[in-house]
Amino acid sequence: MTRLSFPIRKFWNDAEAVAATEFAIVVPFMLVLYIGGVELADGMAINVKVSATAHSVGDMVTQNTALSTSSMQNILTGATAIIAPYPTISGGTSLMTVTVSEISSDSSGNLTLQWSQSYNGSTFGPGRTSIGANAPYGALSVPASLNGTVGNANNPNNENDQVSFIVSEVSYAYTPNLGSTLPGTINGTVTLADAYWIFPRCSTNSPTNSNGPAYYDVKYGSTLNPSNITCTCVQHLQAKSC
Repeated sequence: MTRLSFPIRKFWNDAEAVAATEFAIVVPFMLVLYIGGVELADGMAINVKVSATAHSVGDMVTQNTALSTSSMQNILTGATAIIAPYPTISGGTSLMTVTVSEISSDSSGNLTLQWSQSYNGSTFGPGRTSIGANAPYGALSVPASLNGTVGNANNPNNENDQVSFIVSEVSYAYTPNLGSTLPGTINGTVTLADAYWIFPRCSTNSPTNSNGPAYYDVKYGSTLNPSNITCTCVQHLQAKSC
């Protein structure tokens, strides 16, 4: 009996390989925390870049009185550099879409889409077809911070009337390495998006289809329409002919 009890006691008190066992238990959790932290950091970094892109594109557009197709393409193409070093195309699929639109309001604050252009990382084309929800865009409404003066009987929503806005929208399809295991993903992808509303800094008189007093806008067209397509903000302020 004494001979048997000694080996049993020795086995019971043996602490060898305990660290290895604990390591094997902890490692999976540590890896999830580490990889999850990296994914979260990447997602937050891309989200910041998406917002920066929206702000930069809107700012560049409003510094013009008119934009040709080539000028708009240069702005939209250059915007993709802001997202670097993150890719804009993966496996032949565009990950990023940049859309610039001009939205104007009439004397009652009703919004109208004047023009819209888009770039998806590989091709250019028309952007929005309306301010309402139309794929891949959601409905647009003027942010509360840009509401007009209270008390206009013709404008019960207190929205800015007879003004124009440049709206820059950016979306990015971020696919974490953990894919569909993360909450909030659709087929393993998280769509990061932001929109930026800004008044034209330099502008021309309203187009002929405006209602009521003239609002001001950034004209968009071909190299012949409008004729002042090469006007810059400085030239406009200096009343130069262009």
